[in-house]
Amino acid sequence: MFSFFKKKKIIPHIKLSGVIGNVGKFKQGIDFSGQEEIILKAFSLKKAPCVAITINSPGGSPVQSHLIYNFIRQQAKKNKKKVIVFAEDVAASGGYLIACAGDEIYANSSSIIGSIGVIYSSFGFTELIKKIGVERRVHTAGKNKSTLDPFLDEKKEDIERLKSIQLDLHKNFIDVVEESRGSKIKKTDTELFSGEFWSGSKAKGLGLIDDIGDANQILKEKFGEEVVIKKFEKSKSWLSKKLSSSNDHLDQLTNILDEKSIWQKYGL
Repeated sequence: MFSFFKKKKIIPHIKLSGVIGNVGKFKQGIDFSGQEEIILKAFSLKKAPCVAITINSPGGSPVQSHLIYNFIRQQAKKNKKKVIVFAEDVAASGGYLIACAGDEIYANSSSIIGSIGVIYSSFGFTELIKKIGVERRVHTAGKNKSTLDPFLDEKKEDIERLKSIQLDLHKNFIDVVEESRGSKIKKTDTELFSGEFWSGSKAKGLGLIDDIGDANQILKEKFGEEVVIKKFEKSKSWLSKKLSSSNDHLDQLTNILDEKSIWQKYGL
């Protein structure tokens, strides 16, 4: 009789989409400073039983990924709220690290999940500059300031130093995944932390996600058909809109190519 007057449940829904870090001239990637206020607002809805987060990211900055992951977990603990994460096209590398902030993770069967690893890529131009007759002159204070200079021959000690840093970062990533997924992950699978990525269906079998499903479907199953999903998403500032509509087509093209190169690693 009184169900008509019953208040509907409201679920705050944060959407994180793009490369992680400030990518390109217009800084359209996901970063902590751009998401901090949105995350705070979402967790401030006191009567909300949980906070939902949708991620669509191929990764990027490990620092920004960790900052966002830690902040979500801090807010979840402080406000005593469950976090439910949904992966769209991709939750890979830093995108998956952020997904690990969820108490539960869902994805589409065709989503790309994983890539738990660290990568550094560059080019070597030493033979090219010799061929065109260019002499490279480098003067440093500090013998390692020219580490991995693409116009100089690679040094064994530089590569070893880089690998040491990568191993530290990789261990940090693995620690986050193991803490988040706990006994759900299949530790017998030696490829789990190799940097490989999988479809959502395969990721479920590996324990990287809990189940297959999207935000609307799962939230309605959990909280009823009448649930209200309130979106929280970063909007473009007036200035960034103005800049992105400017005539500086070269910078815009560079920005697009920067992001596209990261997305294309996962076939998108």
